[in-house]
Amino acid sequence: MKSKQIVHTDSAPGAIGVYSQAVKTGNTVYISGQIPLNPDTMEVVDQSFEAAAHRSFKNLAAVAAAAGGSLDDAVKVNISLTDLSNFAVVNEVMAQYFQEPYPARAAVGVAALPKGAPIEIEAILVIGG
Repeated sequence: MKSKQIVHTDSAPGAIGVYSQAVKTGNTVYISGQIPLNPDTMEVVDQSFEAAAHRSFKNLAAVAAAAGGSLDDAVKVNISLTDLSNFAVVNEVMAQYFQEPYPARAAVGVAALPKGAPIEIEAILVIGG
């Protein structure tokens, strides 16, 4: 069995529950869902949905960097939205953080997210794969 390494960075919000920011095993990294929390204040960014999406992707990128990778290493991204009418905005914002070939992705509507966030993004990375 491969050992697992817990990934943590102060550049992304700390866990608000019983989980790690990410777990790395071998060259695979499982990044926990990132909501639009400002890592300095631990408050949800509330200017606009677009700002919230950017903050979530920035948090995701910070955890990826702490794991020794980047969003370019993402093979799967899961996005949860409390309002599916924001789907087009998510696509526009995501295009600023990912380049082709894009990772596999799921985007689903959910009733609610922690701290009243409108978006949560998680990812699986394969570094050097």
